[in-house]
Amino acid sequence: GTTDPQKTSGGDFAVSQEQLTTVTRDHNITALQELGGVRLAEALKTSPEKGILGDDSDLVKRKNVFGSNTYPQKKGRSFWMFLWEAWQDLTLIILMVAAAASLALGIKTEGIKEGWYDGVSIAFAVLLVIVVTAISDYRQSLQFQNLNEEKRNIHLEVIRGGRRVEVSIYDIVVGDVIPLNIGDQVPADGILITGHSLSIDESSMTGESKIVHKSTSEPFLMSGCKVADGSGTMLVTGVGINTEWGLLMASISEDTGEETPLQVRLNGVATFIGIVGLSVAVLVLVVLMIRYFTGHTKNPDGSIQFKAGRTSVSAAVDGAIKIFTVAVTIVVVAVPEGLPLAVTLTLAYSMRKMMRDKALVCVRRLSACETMGSATTICSDKTGTLTLNEMTVVDAYVGGQKLDPPDNKARLSGVLSSLLIQGVAQNTNGSVFVPEGAGDVEVSGSPTEKAILVWGLKLGMDFDAVRSQSTLVHVFPFNSEKKRGGVALQAESQVYIHWKGAAEIVLACCSRYSDASGEVVPMDEDKALFFKNAIEDMAARSLRCVAIAYRPYEEKVPADEQQLMQWKLPEDDLILLAIVGIKDPCRPGVRDAIQLCQNAGVKVRMVTGDNLQTAKAIALECGILGSDADAVEPNLIEGRIFRAYSDEQREEIAEKISVMGRSSPNDKLLLVQALRKRGHVVAVTGDGTNDAPALHEADIGLSMGIQGTEVAKESSDIIILDDNFASVVKVVRWGRSVYANIQKFIQFQLTVNVAALIINVVAAISSGDVPLNAVQLLWVNLIMDTLGALALATEPPTDHLMHRPPVGRREPLITNIMWRNLLIQASYQVSVLLVLNFQGKRLLSLQHDNADHANKVKNTIIFNAFVLCQIFNEFNARKPDEKNVFRGVTKNRLFIGIVAMTLILQVVIIEFIGKFTSTVKLNWKHWLLSVGIAFVSWPLAIVGKLIPVPKTPLHEFFTRKFYRHGRH
Repeated sequence: GTTDPQKTSGGDFAVSQEQLTTVTRDHNITALQELGGVRLAEALKTSPEKGILGDDSDLVKRKNVFGSNTYPQKKGRSFWMFLWEAWQDLTLIILMVAAAASLALGIKTEGIKEGWYDGVSIAFAVLLVIVVTAISDYRQSLQFQNLNEEKRNIHLEVIRGGRRVEVSIYDIVVGDVIPLNIGDQVPADGILITGHSLSIDESSMTGESKIVHKSTSEPFLMSGCKVADGSGTMLVTGVGINTEWGLLMASISEDTGEETPLQVRLNGVATFIGIVGLSVAVLVLVVLMIRYFTGHTKNPDGSIQFKAGRTSVSAAVDGAIKIFTVAVTIVVVAVPEGLPLAVTLTLAYSMRKMMRDKALVCVRRLSACETMGSATTICSDKTGTLTLNEMTVVDAYVGGQKLDPPDNKARLSGVLSSLLIQGVAQNTNGSVFVPEGAGDVEVSGSPTEKAILVWGLKLGMDFDAVRSQSTLVHVFPFNSEKKRGGVALQAESQVYIHWKGAAEIVLACCSRYSDASGEVVPMDEDKALFFKNAIEDMAARSLRCVAIAYRPYEEKVPADEQQLMQWKLPEDDLILLAIVGIKDPCRPGVRDAIQLCQNAGVKVRMVTGDNLQTAKAIALECGILGSDADAVEPNLIEGRIFRAYSDEQREEIAEKISVMGRSSPNDKLLLVQALRKRGHVVAVTGDGTNDAPALHEADIGLSMGIQGTEVAKESSDIIILDDNFASVVKVVRWGRSVYANIQKFIQFQLTVNVAALIINVVAAISSGDVPLNAVQLLWVNLIMDTLGALALATEPPTDHLMHRPPVGRREPLITNIMWRNLLIQASYQVSVLLVLNFQGKRLLSLQHDNADHANKVKNTIIFNAFVLCQIFNEFNARKPDEKNVFRGVTKNRLFIGIVAMTLILQVVIIEFIGKFTSTVKLNWKHWLLSVGIAFVSWPLAIVGKLIPVPKTPLHEFFTRKFYRHGRH
C-alpha cells in the first residue's frame, strides 16, 4: 500500500477521523475546501444523491474507522447509594437507638440467653424496612433510565443505496446522507449537501436563540440542533463522541428526582400526621414517666414498680428505658412513611402497564400521568390523530372539469399533463424509488405528499425523468402559517413557479386557469364559483382539498446566493392546474373513544389547519359534534375569527368551541391559554414543530410518535406512539386509576394509623403498659406500608373510573366518603380491642392463669385480631364507594398473593417465632375469636356505605393545613 500518512490513518477511506473532526468542530471552511468541499463524499465512499451502500460489511467498516453514533453514559446510582439514603430516615435512626437500648436492657435484666430477643427483633424489623424501601427506589430509578433510553432512541430516514430507509439514530454512520425537514433533529455532525431556505435553531448547542441560515458558505450542521425551517440533505462527518453533542451528553447525567404534584401533596399529609403522632408520643412519654416515678405503675402481680429511695438506680434507668421504647413505638405507628412510596409504586406500575397495554405510550414526565387523570378537556389535532393519515386522492378537478375516475389521463392534453406532472414531481419533499428489478414502487414523504405523488404516478409521471428535465432554482417550503409551498424551476430557457397548498387559499391567488386542451383561460366569476362549490362539496364529504397552480416567470432570477435567499416567490396572478380532494378516513374506534371521554366529563375539541367544512364533516363523523344543529358559531369557528377577539371575549368563547378550522399554531396556543384561565386542566395533542408552544403551555402535552417531529416530542410530556386518539383516552383512564389507587391506599393506611395510635395511647395512659409492642407495630407497619402499598397501588383501572367527572385541582385528597369509611372502621377496631385490653382476662377466663402468661395471651389476641382486621380492611379499601368489595378481585393476582402472604406470615409469627415478637401460641378458640372480630369489619363496611355523606368537604380546616404544608 502507499506510505501516505492520511491514507493509513483513515483505513480504507481517503480521510481520517481527526481531519473530519477538526474541520467540523472548528467550522473551518478553508480546511473543508482543502478536503474537497462537498466532494468530500468521494473520500468517504458515498454519493450525495444515493448515499452509502449500507450493507452490513460497509456499516461495520465505517463504525470501526469513524466510531458509532452512541456515547458512553454516566452510570446511574448504585443500589448501595439507595440503601444509604433509606438508612437516613429520622424515625428509623430513633428506632435503632431504641433497639440498642432495649438490647442492653434485656441482656442486663434477663441474661444473654433470653434478653437479646427484643433488641434484635426491633433491629431486624428496621433493617427489613430499609431494604424494602431501597429496593423499591432502586427499581424506580432503573425504570427511569430505560425511559431515557427510549426517549433518545429517535428513528429517522436516511438515504442508502438510493432508497430511503428508516433507522435508529444510534445506527447512523459517517458518510450517511440524511434528508432534513422542518422539525427534525440533526442526528450527527455534518455538512450541507443541498438546502432550500434551510435554517437551524442552534440554541441547544450555542445557547443563543438565534436561527442560523445554512448555505454553501455556512455549511456546518451540529448534532442535537433542530431544523427551524426549510429542507435539505446533509452528509454525516462525525458521530457519537466525535461530536460536540456527544461530548456534552457524555458529561451530564439525567436527573431522576422530580417530585410529582401528588407526591408534594402527600408529603404534606404525611408531615401533618407525623407531627400529630410525635406530639402524642411526647405526651405519653411525660404521662408514663410521671406515673412511674410517683409509684402508680404496677407489675402484673400487683407490686409497685418504683418505690422512691428503695429501687436501685439501675432498675430505675431500666424502667425509664422501657417507657422510652413505648413512646418510640407510638411514633413508628404514627408516621406514614408509606405515602410517598405508594405514589412511586403506583406511577411506576401504571407506566409499566401502560407501555405494555398497547396504550403505546412513552411517558417523558412522570407527573403527566397523574395530571392526565384530572384533565377536563382535550384539544386534539384532526389529521393522523382522529383520522388514519392514510390518504388517497379520490376526487380531482383538472382542466376546469371533474375527472372521473380521478386518474383518467385520457381526457388531458399533453401540455396540461406535462405541466401538472412537473408541478407534482418537483414541488414536493417526498420521493419515489423504483427498484432495479420488478419490485413495487416505493413512495415516501408525508401522507398528503404520498397521496399526490401516487396520483401523479397514475397519471403517467416518471418521477426521476421529470426531475432531471428541469433544475430547482429556489424553494419556499410548505409552512402551516401560509398553508402553501412553492418552487421556482428552470426548464430550458423558461422559469416556472409552481405552488401547491390549501385549495381556497391557492384558488384566491389564481386569475386564470388551464382548460382541458391546455389553453390558459381567464377565470371569470362563474368559473371561480364552480371551483369554490367544488371545494365546498369535497370538504362537506370530509375530503382534504389541495390546489396545484403555476405561472411562468419572465423577469430575471436573482443570481447570487444571498439575494436568492431573500427572494420571495411571486404568488399572485397564478394559473390553476388542478384541485384534488384527498380522503383521510376516520380511525376505527375514534367515535367510541370520544363517547367515552364525554361520559367521563372530558370535552374533546378538534383544532385543525384544514378548512372548516372538512373539519365539520369529520367532527360529525367521529362524534365531536352531535348533529348539524350543533355546527354553528361559536361551537364551530375559524382561527382568524377567534384570533381577532379580545382576551376576555376569547375566554368566554373558548368554553363553547368544539371545532376550530384553519387554525394557525398560535391560535392553538391562544385557545389553550384561554381554557387554562377558565380553570380547565388542558391536554393538547400536537405533531408539528409549530405545536411546541401549545404543547409546552398545556398541562399535559401529548405528541405523536409517528407523525410527530422531534421538536414536538421534546416539548411534550407523553408520546403517543401509535398516533391514535384511543390511546389518549387510555392515558386518561390510567391517570385516573393512579389517583384512585392512591386514595384507596390513604384510606387503608390512615385507618391503621388512627386505630393503633388510639389503642396504645389509651392503654398506656390508663394502665402504664401497651398491648402492641415495638416489634409488633413494625410488623403492622411493614404490612400496611410496603405490602399494602403494593397491593392497592396495582389495582388495574376499571370502567367505573370513566363514568364520573374528572377530579378537580383543588379537590381534597381525602374525600368525605373516605373519612366516613375510615372513621367507621377505626372506631370499631378501637372499641373492640380496648374492651379486650381491659376486660380480656375476664372474658377469656384467664383469671386463674399465671399473671404474666395471661397478659401475654391477651396481648397476642389483640395483636392477632388487629392484623387480621387490617387484612379485611384491605379488601374494604379496594372499593371505597361500592358495596361489593370483592368484585374483580380475582383479576388482581398480586393483591391475592400479598393478602395470602400476610396471612401465612402472621400464622408463622404467632405459632413459631413468638419469642421475637413477645407473643404466645394461641389455641383454636383464640384464633376463632380473632378471625371473628376481623370478619365483622366487612358487613360493618357495607352498612357504613349506606350512610349518606355531605357533598361539601368536612375538613376544610385540614385541607388548608395540607395545602400549606404541601406547598413548601
